[in-house]
Amino acid sequence: MTSNADSPEHSQHEGDVPTDVAGRGVVDPQEAESGEKEAQPGQKSRISLDSGIDKLEKRRTLREAQRVAGELRGQVMRGWTEKLLTRTLSGAIYAIVVLVCLYLGRVPTAIMVTAMAWLCCSEFFRMARMSGRMPNEIIGLSAAIAYPLAALFWGSGAFIPITLIMLIWAAGWYVVTPRANIGDVAISCFAPLYTSLTFSCLVLIRTSDAGPTGALLTLGVMASMWANDAAAYFVGSRFGVHKMAPRISPHKSWEGFFGGLLGSVLIWVLVGILHVEGVGLVLALFSGVLVGVVAVVGDLFESRIKRGVGVKDSGDFMPGHGGMLDRSDSMLFGCVVAYFLLRLGGIL
Repeated sequence: MTSNADSPEHSQHEGDVPTDVAGRGVVDPQEAESGEKEAQPGQKSRISLDSGIDKLEKRRTLREAQRVAGELRGQVMRGWTEKLLTRTLSGAIYAIVVLVCLYLGRVPTAIMVTAMAWLCCSEFFRMARMSGRMPNEIIGLSAAIAYPLAALFWGSGAFIPITLIMLIWAAGWYVVTPRANIGDVAISCFAPLYTSLTFSCLVLIRTSDAGPTGALLTLGVMASMWANDAAAYFVGSRFGVHKMAPRISPHKSWEGFFGGLLGSVLIWVLVGILHVEGVGLVLALFSGVLVGVVAVVGDLFESRIKRGVGVKDSGDFMPGHGGMLDRSDSMLFGCVVAYFLLRLGGIL
């Protein structure tokens, strides 16, 4: 006779774990299913995290070449911002020096222009030597100093005697220097004409009126070319699509050109509205357009020189801008056009 304790159908006490015939614990299917459901969220979280990390690593690997080249969006934005801040700071210092010299009078203005012309001429000779030429820097730099000072004391009438003296001096040097060739002589004379004779037109404009009106007119001429450069830079870097001269200056665009032209015209219109030295709106509009166009020609001319010798900047005098010639390239030709327009308009 089998006892109730040995029977598989014996009664169980409350709270005991169910067992099978062999006495093993029986797991409730509902409890097993709930346990699997409880483990499933943790497993999914671990899988999702791992797959996310894998995707990030794959993406980082694919963009490694861009990172090394500095072409990632964050790198481009950071580089653009640093360049803009550096360019703005050095440009602000440059503008303050110009404003102070213009306000103090004709002599400080002539001294400032003489220093700028000397630096521009020196940088030009530096690039000429990089191209294999051997100019006479003493002749060129002496003439670069002479032109602005002559404009201060004797006006434009002194330019012809200085030029003749320079030519005779260069001819004598060529005769007694066997190693020199005609190209060296040409560059020795062209450099001061390009960098100093043109710059001297600012001195002529400033000396037309010793008071603040003359300073304001000279500032307007210079500011129109600053506005041209700044507007062309911002518009071109933001919206530039159609290249203007890719072989000479790859970053210049037609969008930047028209943006710079608008900046130049706006400054000249402001000069006309203020009626500075009697400048009218018609003359202001015409001057704004013509000076803006010629300023771009001056910029491209200097870019062509740099491209010919294989350099990015003419120097490193102004951080963010390059050398003084880089900063003044558009002003060299632009101030000449402004001077003649003001002369023809009866202002000077």
